[in-house]
Amino acid sequence: VIAHWPAPPGAPTVLLYAHHDVQPTGGDAQWTTPPFEPTERSGRLYGRGAADDKAGVLTHLAVLRAYEGRPPVGVTLFVEGEEESGSPTLTALLHAHRDLLNCDVIIIADSGNPAVDVPALTTSLRGLVDVVVEVSMLERPAHSGVFGGPVGDALTALCRTLAALHDEHGEVAVPGLVRGTTSSPDVDEAQFRSDVSLLPGAELLGTGSIVERAWQKPAVAVLGIDAPRVAEASNVLVPRARAMVSLRLAPGDDTTTAHKALAEHLTAHVPWGAHVSVTPGAGVAEPFSLTTIGAAYDAARRAFSAAYGNAVVETGMGGSIPFIAEFARTFPGAAVLVTGVGDPASRWHGIDESLDLAMFARGTLAEALFLAELAP
Repeated sequence: VIAHWPAPPGAPTVLLYAHHDVQPTGGDAQWTTPPFEPTERSGRLYGRGAADDKAGVLTHLAVLRAYEGRPPVGVTLFVEGEEESGSPTLTALLHAHRDLLNCDVIIIADSGNPAVDVPALTTSLRGLVDVVVEVSMLERPAHSGVFGGPVGDALTALCRTLAALHDEHGEVAVPGLVRGTTSSPDVDEAQFRSDVSLLPGAELLGTGSIVERAWQKPAVAVLGIDAPRVAEASNVLVPRARAMVSLRLAPGDDTTTAHKALAEHLTAHVPWGAHVSVTPGAGVAEPFSLTTIGAAYDAARRAFSAAYGNAVVETGMGGSIPFIAEFARTFPGAAVLVTGVGDPASRWHGIDESLDLAMFARGTLAEALFLAELAP
């Protein structure tokens, strides 16, 4: 969905981006209230997409409503519905409508803040590559009692392969990946553990500061496994099994190089002569970083600080937003601001996702003040 308000004489044009699509619920029954029935509790609005990213859409709409459809600068509103699946048609759309979408400033409202009263500009995002690894040991299932012992099974072989993705410290063991550093202040470990609901005694992985591990280092996770369900298991050796592996890339890394390194590492660690195939998954996103120097960033700091009552901080983000690099390439002269109204308690992509309504009000005011700051 694209809408356009022409710029008044001498005023810049701002492109406001958000997306309306959402992740699956993860199981409706696990939610405290139905995920698609917005419910307010203790100042937070609960529902799938409340923070990611329907809040971004509504921030833009609320700002335009506040200006009664007559913003002080040119505005192009851009709302898409494919972000959660990698925005596969976005590149072609940007190129096809380059003139219509041309702008001086881009606001990507799809990030978050470190606290409900602390505004942030996100200056780096990790990249992403997904692969599907399939391990095969047998042409068909075999009796686990008759043949087990001298004959292995594919599921155990797959588990041993996946275990090689981390070293004994929990660091990503795939060689050749970029590993960055940051001078940003670290977060409180107890608060971090609480935000992610880490179980007592469960260890944090890797070394270095928490923000360094979350923003500037690679991370790898197994997102799913295709194998017999426990309820359907029988006494047979599983002939083949496969898994989806997700690798987050540090800023400065390259998706093609990283995919090759991941595939080679998985292939090299398959045990017992099992057959293996590694194919690309659907997720691909280049890492991204920017420098917040210029008049637009100065205006944003003034506007957001006034709205929140606290100074703007610059943060990294461990997640990936695939299209940001494409926006920057298509409009190289535009200042890119990555903002949002989520906070660590928002549970993006998780059960009981929510939005702090007071922060939503501050974020809307901040964006409105920012447009006023840009006006001639």
